[in-house]
Amino acid sequence: MLRVMVVDDEPLARDELIYLLKRTKQIEIVGEADCLDNAISALDNTEVDVMFIDIQLADQTGLDLARKINEKENAPKIVFATAYDHYALEAFNLNAVDYLLKPFEEERVVQTIDKLLLTREKSRLVDQVRSNISIRPDKLAINVEDRIVMVAIEDIFYLFTSNGLTMMVTKEATYKLSEPLVFFERKLQSNSFLRVHRAYLVNVNCIMEIEPWFNSTYNLYMRDGEKVPVSRTYVKLLKDVIGL
Repeated sequence: MLRVMVVDDEPLARDELIYLLKRTKQIEIVGEADCLDNAISALDNTEVDVMFIDIQLADQTGLDLARKINEKENAPKIVFATAYDHYALEAFNLNAVDYLLKPFEEERVVQTIDKLLLTREKSRLVDQVRSNISIRPDKLAINVEDRIVMVAIEDIFYLFTSNGLTMMVTKEATYKLSEPLVFFERKLQSNSFLRVHRAYLVNVNCIMEIEPWFNSTYNLYMRDGEKVPVSRTYVKLLKDVIGL
């Protein structure tokens, strides 16, 4: 069963959708709301799998609500249920699973529920696979021009920003990447990578020498012979990690 909350400021439309959802026999209605604040308050106190949201609400829009939902950890899936078809693109950009138009058709509602159940099953299978493999993969997929390159994580020396790009220096090559440095910091946070400067992320296993520098800063000499600065902001973190 899917635990569902319906958010619509029109009671008749809300009741109609709830009726059709219940007819699928795959749904448990765990909440109703007529505005953004009530929906968020209910969500904070209720376990919800899916939220069906109207675009036009009494106080703000369903799009505003979706943005707030997406900020939450373990956010429920979102389906928009509305009379307005011209918000579909923005809705899907907010990770909506589906977009239902009023007046609701029972067959279309059933299709949405089937889609949600399939999505949940795929997620379950992915979680099952992940539980049976290492949570620390040994390779990182990066987008290089029109191809995807698999880089061994242990072969990455350091990354830095330059002219709006992220440069990844590895044992074999240096790659120019469009994703920001913080993207790779998150990707590599379970490995041996450490931020040492606002513009540098280093593999601590590739540090060959540490040189004290001016104003309590340091320079790191990396495996490729290059020098990486450590700013004062990150000195204590570096010392804690390497045991200085």
